Amino acid sequence: MKLRAVLYVAILALLAGCGGGEKKTTEGETPKGEGAGKKIVVGMSQCNLGEPWRQRMNAEMAEAAKKYPNLEIVYKDAANSSTTQQNQMHEFMQMGVDAIIISPKETEPLTKPVAEAFKKGIPVIVLDRAVNGDQFTMFIGGDNVKIGKAAGEEMVKLLGGKGKIVELKGLLSSVPAHDRHDGFMQGIKGSQIEIIFDPACDWLENRAQTEMNSALSRFDHIDAVYGHNDPAAHGAYMAAKQKNREKEMKFIGIDANPNEGIQYVKDGILDATFEYPTGAKEGVDWVMKILEKKEMPPKKLVLGTRIYTKENVASGGKEL
Repeated sequence: MKLRAVLYVAILALLAGCGGGEKKTTEGETPKGEGAGKKIVVGMSQCNLGEPWRQRMNAEMAEAAKKYPNLEIVYKDAANSSTTQQNQMHEFMQMGVDAIIISPKETEPLTKPVAEAFKKGIPVIVLDRAVNGDQFTMFIGGDNVKIGKAAGEEMVKLLGGKGKIVELKGLLSSVPAHDRHDGFMQGIKGSQIEIIFDPACDWLENRAQTEMNSALSRFDHIDAVYGHNDPAAHGAYMAAKQKNREKEMKFIGIDANPNEGIQYVKDGILDATFEYPTGAKEGVDWVMKILEKKEMPPKKLVLGTRIYTKENVASGGKEL
């Protein structure tokens, strides 16, 4: 009997040792040392991944999320369809995600589903393009009017206050396209700069190149091009270069992606580009603050911008 008791105690000790520091956790929790707290699932609806700037947004979001071991982001690409993006919002609600981050394709169609999620008590952070009303948790984005105005002022400077230009607009059903135009008009106000051609290119380089070809066939001389984003400005440059006319004009874009707009300035393709921050890092940080009840968010967070020209691109541009 005594031998049997000793063996029993030894077996218990061995079983305890096999636990090896494993600590039971309730469902959804993470053991200490792997990030404290329950698992957090955030749905991210991106309006499209056809633009390099939006690819950068997702990449910056994934990088920012690495700071939070208990955070999982579920990414969805709406492929440039507001209907698809509406459906994605409803899918996230049905999944019971803890929060939603959305960068809308268009303002009006996404206002209602954003409001529905918000009313259900799901925090919703809107990036880049605003929705109507105030039924969302927080908006994060750049000041497109300010950027457009700065682009207009730079155009006045480049052209000495007069000239005929082409404006290649973004998606006209989006707020940024209108803001970048309105700001630009403020920037050139009082000058002798005339916009002779202003088609919508929907943020797409191939559309911009096609429209620029039309402009080149219609106008014997063009002094400059203002693209609502860098792909539009680059598409215009490529069209002009094919007709050996690129040297007669200046080119300005917006976004300042490191391997796109900034590189184009370094290469002498663009005369200026303006940073339009993605807000991805800020979106991730704020969603965690909100869910962990660390801080009340502002309703609107406006991000800054920088201008990159041949004079300052090597030193990291200039803050505006």
